[in-house]
Amino acid sequence: MDNANPKIASSVHDIAKEMPPFGSRLLTNEADVWSQNAWDHVPPPDDQGEIIAASLDRQRSTAVPLHEQPKYNEKPARHWDNFYKANADNFFRNRKWLHNEFYELIAATERDAGPMVIAEVGCGAGNSVFPLLSANKNPQLVFKAYDYSNHAIKLVQSNPLYASPPCGSINASVWDVTSINGLPADVPPGSVDIVVLVFVLSALHPDEWGKAVNNIYTMLKPGGRVVMRDYGRYDLTQLRFKANRMLDENFYIRGDKTRVYFFELALMFTGSRALASQVTNTLSTDIAEDDGESSLNFSSPEARLGRDIESPSIKNTVNNDRLDSKTSITELSMINSSAKAQKPNVWVHPKLLSPFSGCHPHPLFTIEQLGIDRRLLVNRKRQLKMYRVWMQGKFRKIE
Repeated sequence: MDNANPKIASSVHDIAKEMPPFGSRLLTNEADVWSQNAWDHVPPPDDQGEIIAASLDRQRSTAVPLHEQPKYNEKPARHWDNFYKANADNFFRNRKWLHNEFYELIAATERDAGPMVIAEVGCGAGNSVFPLLSANKNPQLVFKAYDYSNHAIKLVQSNPLYASPPCGSINASVWDVTSINGLPADVPPGSVDIVVLVFVLSALHPDEWGKAVNNIYTMLKPGGRVVMRDYGRYDLTQLRFKANRMLDENFYIRGDKTRVYFFELALMFTGSRALASQVTNTLSTDIAEDDGESSLNFSSPEARLGRDIESPSIKNTVNNDRLDSKTSITELSMINSSAKAQKPNVWVHPKLLSPFSGCHPHPLFTIEQLGIDRRLLVNRKRQLKMYRVWMQGKFRKIE
């Protein structure tokens, strides 16, 4: 990649735009596949449906027994505390790509943007909030950062930027987005302009989705936005899970005992499936940065844990940046409609097919952006092809 020409466009574009820019790496000749580290707009291979079906059958046959599941679901914050104690703030890279994906965040940091409140829910060590805080020029911008891991919040509070923000202000505290006891003490209902959810909802049990959506809806101002990014259905990290990792359909436990779900998103925020016209082409251009992070070294500790390094970045042979393909209402199956493979049955979690318990009734949000990021990653040294899938969206609270 030519670092003199950084990525300047989002990988998922406004659904109102008729001709969004295309990515720069298009695989037009299969013989060229090993010449690059990654390719845009690559549909799954013809046998991907068979690969998916085989992986799911294997995982179902060795699922976590029901009597063992409570130990993973009863105190999930404890497992994230252990994760951050072990990794501190060294595991995830700062998400400098946010400014390419969600222009609303950057607009809020402009000098004349006026009073704004951005809340990052599931902030971890601050890998999203601190890049935004560093770029902030708006003295009236308030950042709020929450996580149910006490140790994660300690990491945020120990960051030098927390004590001395260059502009604006920041406050971080322990709070569980699935809490039945309401919002954080410093968040009145209807007071937040933007909620940031980056790889957060996937950590929740499906029974907790309704409470999370309700709290997010409650804290947002009328017309406020949720911007989110999370794991997509049949991503490589889902298919490679080994025995005794599946908790439920599309829901897994990693080696470090943290949980991950692979998503269908429109139903969660709107209560209805996305129309074809609402699902965007996810079109990535070149990669924004090279921060030296390897995402899918299959011999790495992260791979053995079943954990994906999720920030968009590259390192030599393996990329982990944004993906793309043209999608339609079949986004729930995460299989490109042009692929010749036999598709597995589309499965939607029952929690999404009925009203959420403990949540305001739908519709709660409208879709501003809903896209699937796909990319073919190539390990040229080991001659491996890796198909990655992420979901990304923006949802606006109905006024």
